[in-house]
Amino acid sequence: MIGAFRRSSGISGLLHFRHFSQLRSSKAFEPTVIVRKQTQQPIRPYFRLPDSFRKTKEVVGVFPTVQQSSVSSIFSVVKVEFLEWYLAMVKCRPLLTKSITSALIYTAADLSSQTISLSSSEPYDLVRTLRMAGYGMLILGPSLHYWFNLMSKLFPSKDLFSTFKKMALGQSLFGPSMTVVFFSMNAFLQGENGDEIIARLKRDLLPTMLNGVMYWPVCDFITFRFVPVHLQALVSNSFSYVWTVYMTYMASLEKAAS
Repeated sequence: MIGAFRRSSGISGLLHFRHFSQLRSSKAFEPTVIVRKQTQQPIRPYFRLPDSFRKTKEVVGVFPTVQQSSVSSIFSVVKVEFLEWYLAMVKCRPLLTKSITSALIYTAADLSSQTISLSSSEPYDLVRTLRMAGYGMLILGPSLHYWFNLMSKLFPSKDLFSTFKKMALGQSLFGPSMTVVFFSMNAFLQGENGDEIIARLKRDLLPTMLNGVMYWPVCDFITFRFVPVHLQALVSNSFSYVWTVYMTYMASLEKAAS
């Protein structure tokens, strides 16, 4: 019986192996390759920088902020020291300081006026700028010094009534007088004779004064009402920067027909 079982199992195994060989040789048995679809994103290598390098990078990133803060603090200190020095010079040498300040403001205003009016190909008229600086240094600066001191002596109070009186005198006396001196001196230095200077004044004086009435009262009110006497010339010069751009433009016009 055992021998018969071995013979049957051997025959069935042989038949099974033969059937398996036939299936393997047929096309139905061709192995299918399962391909895993990969994503199209590139593989990014990942690595970690050393701690020392990362710390150095953090320090370098913080350094510009520290440097900017130090530079700004230096500039602020310089500004404060310059302001203290200027105020000390106004008190110890008021006439010279105010005259130099007027000269610098007139120089900057004339260069600004030429920048606006001239084309890019035309050169700057440095002789004209020198005339404006001389006017600010020799005439306007000393005049402002003595004028504001006179107003403070005549009307020492800073109430509204005294302020309006100072403004009225400035608009009726000081402003027109300085405008006449400005146009006359500038025309004389340009080689104009007396008749041409008078013709220029007739043409330019009245429009300039009318424009000044629209600009200077507010500036004079702030100056006389809120500013100490020793700084009034500086504040007036600061206001006069915009006005001087207009004045230098008017002074540079062609000769009037005499």
